[in-house]
Amino acid sequence: MVIRRLPAGSFAFVMASGIVSTALAVVGWTVPSTVLLVISVIALVVLGALTVARVVLRRADVMEEARNPGRAFGFFTIVAALNVVGLRVYSPDAPGITIALAVLSVPLWLLCSYGVPANLMLRPRTDPVASDIDGSWFLWVVGTQSLATVTAVFAADPGNEELAAPAVALWGIGVLLYLMLATLVTLRLLTVPSRPDNFNPSYWIYMGATAITVLAGSTIVVLPADIPVVRATASVVSGLTYLLWAFGVWWVPLLVIFGLWRHVVHKVRMRYEAGLWSIVFPLGMYSVASTHFGLAAHLPLLVTIGEIDAGVAGVAWLAAAVAMVAAGVGRLRHGAPGRMVS
Repeated sequence: MVIRRLPAGSFAFVMASGIVSTALAVVGWTVPSTVLLVISVIALVVLGALTVARVVLRRADVMEEARNPGRAFGFFTIVAALNVVGLRVYSPDAPGITIALAVLSVPLWLLCSYGVPANLMLRPRTDPVASDIDGSWFLWVVGTQSLATVTAVFAADPGNEELAAPAVALWGIGVLLYLMLATLVTLRLLTVPSRPDNFNPSYWIYMGATAITVLAGSTIVVLPADIPVVRATASVVSGLTYLLWAFGVWWVPLLVIFGLWRHVVHKVRMRYEAGLWSIVFPLGMYSVASTHFGLAAHLPLLVTIGEIDAGVAGVAWLAAAVAMVAAGVGRLRHGAPGRMVS
């Protein structure tokens, strides 16, 4: 049954498709960008319907995932997917769809932001939650910064200046969450015995979380300077945004080393796994964030890097999609039920 096998992080496919569509649109590749936009919208609608059905019909399965430290933060992909698609279709002349998706994401973000950690902290356990921390926890940051970005976009419209304050607040919450989670995740990497299965693609969200924080920050720094909260925080937001951009770049070689250690040194066979979309999304987000911040801060090198990375993200999306289709065909041939995209 499809809804039984649908994991919390299914919307990572929508996130990846939507942000790569945005990256390609920024560099002027209209046709592939439009194709990916259509795919992301269709996937958002289908997965949304399946998720509602799952909550209604398989509530026990949903609650079980919410109690699983390795999967619970996947629910934040719903928040991020709504806002990534909303940002892609945004137009100042017709903001209705973006507003609707953003409004829908707010209660989901509140539910996930308080429900998921509270459930993990307060539920009786025989083993520490920290032993199950992985890169998927950074989806908490991704979901928060997606909401910060869309709020800042609305704040730029005349008459919506009051939205600048919550946009900056959400950005700040996302930054502090990132610092907290980066500490916890890095400590786990340094204290838990290294096994190939530990270094899964979810660790790329480590970089993806910095990238979307940079995008949110670059959206805030271009707000009108006469808005009080912008005037009070502009230098902090701009400075931290650049530092986080640099830190995200620094992480890329280490993430590549993780992959080589897993697949070359330990010879783990490379095959399709749903976590591949956790690699595609950071690449697309890094492209969009670099371009936007480069333009906002007048740093041409960042714009060039973002434009180059748009092609890399497009190729990565295509490779992951081909692998997903091939894996799906293989499962059908062998009669294996498999799992849905996550």
